[in-house]
Amino acid sequence: MNSEWLASGVATMAASLQGSSILAIAAQVRALVAQGHQICNLTIGDFDPKHYPLPDRLLQGTTDALREGHTNYPPANGIPELRKAVQHMYKARLGWEPKLENVLIAGGARPVLYGCYRAVVNPGEKVVYGTPSWNNNHYTHMVGGVPVEIQVGPEDNFFPPLAAITPHLRDAALVVLNSPLNPSGTCIDPATLAGLCDAILTENAARQSQGRRPLFLCYDQIYWMLTFGESRHADPVSLRPAMADYTVYVDGISKCFAATGLRVGWTVGPPPVVDAMNKVLGHVGAWAPKAEQMATARLLDDSASTDAYLAFIRGAAGARLTMLFQRLEHLRAQGYPVQALEPQGAIYLSAEFALEGWSSGKKVFHSAADVRTWLLEEVGLAMVPFRAFGAPHAPHWYRLSVGAVGETELSAMLDRLQAALGTLTRPA
Repeated sequence: MNSEWLASGVATMAASLQGSSILAIAAQVRALVAQGHQICNLTIGDFDPKHYPLPDRLLQGTTDALREGHTNYPPANGIPELRKAVQHMYKARLGWEPKLENVLIAGGARPVLYGCYRAVVNPGEKVVYGTPSWNNNHYTHMVGGVPVEIQVGPEDNFFPPLAAITPHLRDAALVVLNSPLNPSGTCIDPATLAGLCDAILTENAARQSQGRRPLFLCYDQIYWMLTFGESRHADPVSLRPAMADYTVYVDGISKCFAATGLRVGWTVGPPPVVDAMNKVLGHVGAWAPKAEQMATARLLDDSASTDAYLAFIRGAAGARLTMLFQRLEHLRAQGYPVQALEPQGAIYLSAEFALEGWSSGKKVFHSAADVRTWLLEEVGLAMVPFRAFGAPHAPHWYRLSVGAVGETELSAMLDRLQAALGTLTRPA
C-alpha cells in the first residue's frame, strides 16, 4: 500500500498540526540516559511521585470511591459533589462564589482549554496571547483561528503589557492568559490584569450596543495555589466582579496537588459558554473518572488536608527553585552570561544561558542549539528552550522544571555546571 497516498487522506488540519518540541527533547534525553549519561532532567512539567506523592486524602479517597462502586459514567458536566466543592473553594480561597451552573468538570485542564477555544472561536477569528506560552498556537490552529502573538521578554516578566494587548481587542474573539505562567514561572501584575479587565469590559459594552459577539478572556490558573515569596495570585473576577460574564477559568488538581495522572480539571465561566463546552466535551467523552471526582470533592471539602498539602508542595518546589535561582545568580556574579528570574509561581524557573560565541575548547558555540547541546551532553542539564513555547525571539532563555528532581540531584548538577563553565573560553 502506498503510504503517501494513504497520508493524503488525513484531514488538512491534522496533517498540518505540529508535533511537540518538548517530546522531541525528551526523546533525546532518554537516548543519553540509555547511553549511561548522568542527566538532571528539568524538562518535565510533571511530578515524580517519589518527590511529590499524592495527598493522602486524595489517594485514599480514590481507593474508597472505587470500592464504593463509583466506576460507571459520571454526569457529563461532573458529579454534583465536586461542582459544589469547587464552588465553595472559590468562595473560601478567592473571595467570590460562582453559581453551580458556572462550573463544569472535565478530564484535566487540556480538555477545558480546547473546549473554550472550540466554544467561542469561529474559523478566521483572532486569538490574542503572549509568547512564550503553552500550546496556544496549536489550539488556535485546531479551531481555525488567527493567532495574534505578542512577543514578550524578561523585561515584561514574560507577560504582554497592557498597551500591547488593547489594540487587538476590537476584532478579537478570545484573549488567553496563564498565571502563574508556563513556561516562565512568573505571575501577572494585578494592575496589568485589572487594566485588561477594564479594557475588556469597555469593549464588550460597545459590542453589546452594536449587536456584536462578546470578547472573552480565557484565564488559565492551573498553578494558582503554587506561588512563592512575595508573589500573590490575581484573578479577573476578584479584581473586577463584572468579568464573571466574560471570563472562562481553567483549573484543576493536576499541578497544585501533583495529580497529573488523575485527570480532574474544571472550568468556571459564563453559563452559555460552559453549556457549549459541555456539549463539545460530552461528545468526545472528555469527562473525569467518577472515582477521582469523588475523591477530589472530598479533598477540596477538607480544608485542613488541603492546606497541609499545599504547605508541603510549596515548600518542596520552592526550595528547589530557590536553590536553582541562587546558584545561577552566583554564577552571574562571577561574570558568566547566566541569569534567572526570582521564583514567583508554578514549578518553573526562567533562566538564560547566553553562551553564544564562547568556546568549549572543542568548538565555538555558534547558536543557542550549540549551547543547549553542550549543557545537555557535558553538564547533564536538560531543559526546554523558550522557542518550544513559540518564542524564537528569546533564544537563550529556558524553562527549568523542578517537578521530577530532588535537591541532591539538583545540587550535583549545579556543581557540574560551575565546573564546566570554568573550562570555557570567553569570546575575544
